[in-house]
Amino acid sequence: MTDLLFRSVLLPDGRTTDLAVRDGRLIDPADVSAPRVVDVAGSRVLPGLVDLHTHLREPGGEAAETIASGTAAAARGGYTAVFAMANTTPVADSPAAIADVAERALGASAEVVPIGAVTRELGGSQIAPLEEMHALGVTVYSDDGHCVANTDVMREVFERIRCFGGVVAQHSQDPVLAPAAACCHDPSVALDYGLVEWPPTAESVIVARDVQLAQETGARLHVCHVSSAESVEIIRWAKQRGVAVTAEATPHHLLLGSGEVPASAPDRASGPDPLYKVNPPLTDNEHIAALRQGVADGTIDVIATDHAPHPADAKRRPFATAKPGMLGLEQSLAVVIATLVEPGLLDWVGVADRMSLAPARIGSIPDRQGRPLTVGEPATFVLIDPTRRGVVPTTGRSIAHNNPYAHRELPDPVLATLWNGRVTWADPALGLVPA
Repeated sequence: MTDLLFRSVLLPDGRTTDLAVRDGRLIDPADVSAPRVVDVAGSRVLPGLVDLHTHLREPGGEAAETIASGTAAAARGGYTAVFAMANTTPVADSPAAIADVAERALGASAEVVPIGAVTRELGGSQIAPLEEMHALGVTVYSDDGHCVANTDVMREVFERIRCFGGVVAQHSQDPVLAPAAACCHDPSVALDYGLVEWPPTAESVIVARDVQLAQETGARLHVCHVSSAESVEIIRWAKQRGVAVTAEATPHHLLLGSGEVPASAPDRASGPDPLYKVNPPLTDNEHIAALRQGVADGTIDVIATDHAPHPADAKRRPFATAKPGMLGLEQSLAVVIATLVEPGLLDWVGVADRMSLAPARIGSIPDRQGRPLTVGEPATFVLIDPTRRGVVPTTGRSIAHNNPYAHRELPDPVLATLWNGRVTWADPALGLVPA
């Protein structure tokens, strides 16, 4: 293959370097032979982004997304690895189901790392064969979309995964305080439209319980899609005491507020636009500010998309009965730039950590993702121009169209994504052809 040479790019720490690629790895630029020179001088480079929380829907939900379309969207957003959540059909709660996902992912546009279910059929009671799935490489376990609410079950899961270094990624939702129908943060909006309130305490009481169980058992806990200021404070408290807890925030909880819900309703009869229905729900400015500060100071370790595609008929319903979830892979970095980098809360070293290094470390794949951009390492990186902006189109690489950022002007930073030297997405102006 022809050597590639990317001249004068900025590393996360601000140093300028040339990146040379041969046979999937970074080589010394002085050793290139008749390279294809790519003019990206002044652009920034980050290690390939890693998403710890992606719903690819396949198998069983191909009307919304496939592994091919989801990883194509990931590549467009700068991602080179995604952790695929277990709530597929069938649920990824057995070695056979894990092996099936891995086989389906061959030839994808990003590395797909299967997440195993915590309990059989996400039912919350019968624990899945955690050790058998771990034998196939599974480290992260989650019933995402469902909370493991039973304390005895959660304690036993912690005790078992501690033995092999696994991590539970918990969907924190107390089923009494926020039952399945709960969908609205603002109690006045819930009352006005006949919706069920989802109070912040429904998240924080589970987070508080789980960090104490993690402390008691010595196991690893990862808190999915943190949305409340109270949860941020509990996680900060736990970290100060040495509890093995990590946490993530989503792009939509960093940018979009609960005001989007009533604002999207043209009249009371039609109700709010279900595009803005997500679980946990969008919150107000107090919680958004706490999330941004939590990411900035490292209390929240990871930006994870919770990319949740749905077919049109699952969203074209009244708000109360529509499926919760939003697309996130293609605009995640754009939102991070707009909410954290441009306001000065996070520098590029921090972006590389929250979006690549930390998720690879938490997911136990630092041997192949989130690697330093140095000679000898895999050529797995994303080239970006943070100054580029554009209006987000209504369609992207995902099959689904439930994109809350459509029609908004945001950064459009990604110039090219390379995974082990393979170009998985590139701006046509660069003349690189994705493999």
